[in-house]
Amino acid sequence: MALFRITVKDSRSINGVRIEKGMTVEVARGNNSATPTDVFGTTDGKKMVADAFMVKYGIDVVKANAINRIYMDIVKI
Repeated sequence: MALFRITVKDSRSINGVRIEKGMTVEVARGNNSATPTDVFGTTDGKKMVADAFMVKYGIDVVKANAINRIYMDIVKI
């Protein structure tokens, strides 16, 4: 199982959703050879990230269209 840490790069308000620099969530992918592209590049991966931000911070990063490398850093742990 691969574990990824996703961190917001900069504070900003997008489509009425406020994200703050340093907000961090962790998500796990099923196979050990998963890459950051598997998280941001798939519908399931984006849903996992969105769910993690909703649970931890109560924000909708899908509405903000912020699940991408422009707004977030992703690191395999």
